[in-house]
Amino acid sequence: MAGSSQQLGGSPAPLQSPATERRVTVLTIDGGGIRGLIPGTILAFLESKLQELDGPDRRLAEYFDYIAGTSTGGLIAAMLAAPNKDRRPLFAAKDINKFYTENGPQIFPQRGDLANTVIELKGTKYDGKFLHSKIQSLLGATRLRDTLTNVVIPTFDIKNQQPTIFSTFDNALLSDVCIGTSAAPTYLPAHFFQTRDDSTGNTRDFNLIDGGVSANNPTMVTINQISRKMMVSKEEVYDPSSGPTCYDKFLVVSLGTGSAKNAAIYTAKEAAGWGILSWLHSKDGYTPIVDMFSYSSAALVDLNVSILFQALRSEKNYLRIQDDSLNGTAATVDVATKENMAELVRIGERMLARTVSRVDMETGKPVPVPEEGTNADALTRFAKLLSQERKARMLSSQVSRNSAL
Repeated sequence: MAGSSQQLGGSPAPLQSPATERRVTVLTIDGGGIRGLIPGTILAFLESKLQELDGPDRRLAEYFDYIAGTSTGGLIAAMLAAPNKDRRPLFAAKDINKFYTENGPQIFPQRGDLANTVIELKGTKYDGKFLHSKIQSLLGATRLRDTLTNVVIPTFDIKNQQPTIFSTFDNALLSDVCIGTSAAPTYLPAHFFQTRDDSTGNTRDFNLIDGGVSANNPTMVTINQISRKMMVSKEEVYDPSSGPTCYDKFLVVSLGTGSAKNAAIYTAKEAAGWGILSWLHSKDGYTPIVDMFSYSSAALVDLNVSILFQALRSEKNYLRIQDDSLNGTAATVDVATKENMAELVRIGERMLARTVSRVDMETGKPVPVPEEGTNADALTRFAKLLSQERKARMLSSQVSRNSAL
């Protein structure tokens, strides 16, 4: 199974069968609007650790077989995996936050609460014109098949009423997919586009909204995509005598964008009296119905992935970094003020300093694991593993080339 349809120098070599002991390296990023500043901060730290090991020109796309993202996470995945004119990643991780701080106020122009309510009654809160133009100018004619490593970007097709998962092997424009996955209901308009099969001339329509409707945390979707490709390519996925033979080879970093899930925002007594407007817009600036399906989706994925890795005794191969206790404007997806964006960066830094947490199998809630140190410590260990994996693949590739001569 190929690591990407087109490889850049030093990027992940084609994935090997589990029997070769090679790891499948995966990076996933949740949706969350302007809160993309949180994973942006964490990604800059991880890339800096890889650069300390392998040189200042190294980029995340050279270490991960798959980079997946939903909504704002899909945009980050595209920035990390899309090629520039020199076939190098379009963005270094340290430049992601600069993109958000420079463009956030125009993507999410701030208005008064009354103005927002009136606008939301007539249509989406934002017209999306600036965001669409920015994404299109940034990604140009780049298609999914052009990315430097595999990408996985969930969306939801409202005409077909089903999740639509885009990957590197699709022919769609990367800009269309990014616009589609970020079209959060009530915030940004749904996105329509067509793709054309060059061999048959057939076209396909897409009517997309935010991928968070189906997978705000794209980790399980990505693992399933990889497993499906393994099955199609006849690689061994399950041994009846010992169980799954590939999942313990996954090395997964999953980044949340923070949430207010544990901040006790609502009560049943309060919500019992809500009408349509209250579910769409709370007095604190939240969008309860959208927030709830995003939080529940992400948490359920983390629980299922944690159970999978713990059951296979490979829990240290999976690192989830998330903060479920955000308060105030930091928990919203569209407050792009200078003060809130600075706070989101600080939250990302605090998340790095927090103790690693893992889901407790009995309660289903994340609990600290002091013996594993901080999230920064864990990312430093992951960086070493990623560096070792890349070097092993490069050596294997060199041996293969020498043998062919």
